[in-house]
Amino acid sequence: MDAPSPKRPCHAPSVTSSLENPGSLPSAQGFNQSNIDMTISSFLSLSDLPLFASPLSIGCSFDRVLDKVIPSAAGTSHDEFEQDRFLDRTLQLASVLYKSTERCIRKRATLQNSISWPLLPELTIKVFSMLDTKSLMQASACCTMFNKCAMDRVCYSHIDLTTAAEHVDNGVVCRMIHRAGKELRSFKLGSISPSAGSTSLLTRSCLTPLTFNHGFAGGCLRSLHLYHLRMMDGESLSPVLSACLNVTDLKIVGFVPGRGLNPLEQLGLLTRNCRLIENLFIEIYNSAGRITDSSLLEFGDNFPNLISLSLLCSRLNDAIAQKLIKGFRHLKHINLSRSPEISGCFLRGLGLCCKDSPLETLILCNCNSLKEREVLLFLNSLLDGDFKSIRLIDVSNNQGLVSDEGSSSSGPRFPIEELKKQRPDVTVVAIFESQSSSSSSSSSSGEVYPDGTSSWTSETGSDSLSLSSNNNSEDEHDYDMDSI
Repeated sequence: MDAPSPKRPCHAPSVTSSLENPGSLPSAQGFNQSNIDMTISSFLSLSDLPLFASPLSIGCSFDRVLDKVIPSAAGTSHDEFEQDRFLDRTLQLASVLYKSTERCIRKRATLQNSISWPLLPELTIKVFSMLDTKSLMQASACCTMFNKCAMDRVCYSHIDLTTAAEHVDNGVVCRMIHRAGKELRSFKLGSISPSAGSTSLLTRSCLTPLTFNHGFAGGCLRSLHLYHLRMMDGESLSPVLSACLNVTDLKIVGFVPGRGLNPLEQLGLLTRNCRLIENLFIEIYNSAGRITDSSLLEFGDNFPNLISLSLLCSRLNDAIAQKLIKGFRHLKHINLSRSPEISGCFLRGLGLCCKDSPLETLILCNCNSLKEREVLLFLNSLLDGDFKSIRLIDVSNNQGLVSDEGSSSSGPRFPIEELKKQRPDVTVVAIFESQSSSSSSSSSSGEVYPDGTSSWTSETGSDSLSLSSNNNSEDEHDYDMDSI
């Protein structure tokens, strides 16, 4: 039976971290820091000698010293363990010297930057606070001085993580909120693109840091925008919104209501503590529950100061839509796009009861049941003096408006000429997809009838009709829906 092979001696634990942090080492007996500093200073003063390719070079001196200490015949010494330790320590000392030199270079660069940089630190912080979050992170990586300025809480007052959504996880969110602290005012999270939301690294608890310390950070928040966070349902949003008592601007693109639940009822429960909201934007995923009068009443009571309301993809009917406009007395902007059950008849009853309404913007895009006649009656009510504050009406639809015969119509006859004369401050936007896509011609024609109505036809694959009562902006019908 073979004799067992001797065990390889265990090497001492690496002391690299201790060498890099000399303060963590216990003071050895007889240790004199001044002597060590003088020794290192004397060593560094040898830089005038040639470094290599000469018998008098520093490199050759290192070789001679190591050859004397370490026998050339490896393994013949009984003290091989001590030799290994000596070599390890030599490498560690060289690494410490290298890292110390790098730190010295960075300090000199920082000093040079602080001297040459024309702005005071206070002004630099002010400039950094105006950057978006991605640009702020890039600036902080430039130098130590910029990094120090970029760590100020004011720079994180407005956090926007939508520009790098694919790299954002819960840890990034937590660090950003922690850096902002009491200065946090607005927060944007998620992916603007719906397709990217499915690959998000975030989880249901990603906004939990807003509730830490009894909602300290959440209580400072004024604006919260969430984009396509499909993993966050009402249950995960409830504690977050309960902590955001002072939020005035809430936007949730891709709200996921519970299966079969009334979306307005669930929103009313989630936002019952957010009574200061002035701008509310909700785009709903897979709304199955029908909105009732009781849920509408509770929803309206939560927002006494509401100015702008956008409810997209909701199962609103005309009765509910009319009550929404009547219920919010300060409402200036309403967007009910992609509501499949709205026909527009709710607009009839608004003429008298809302004659002096502050409503400025009405958007009913891609409401597939919207009738051409109802839109025409509403425009006629504008000519009669109703809705004096109205400035923008958008009834664009990919399938066209519903005609009296029940078919889709892409050539509405609206009193545009009369609106130009009597209401020159009103803009009507109507962009329709053509019902006939067989022709590839790009010619189009328009006609104004003697009674002031207009009819537009096109032989292209799509009709684009922008009817503006303002002569200075007849061709400008694009606008930022997020702003309203």
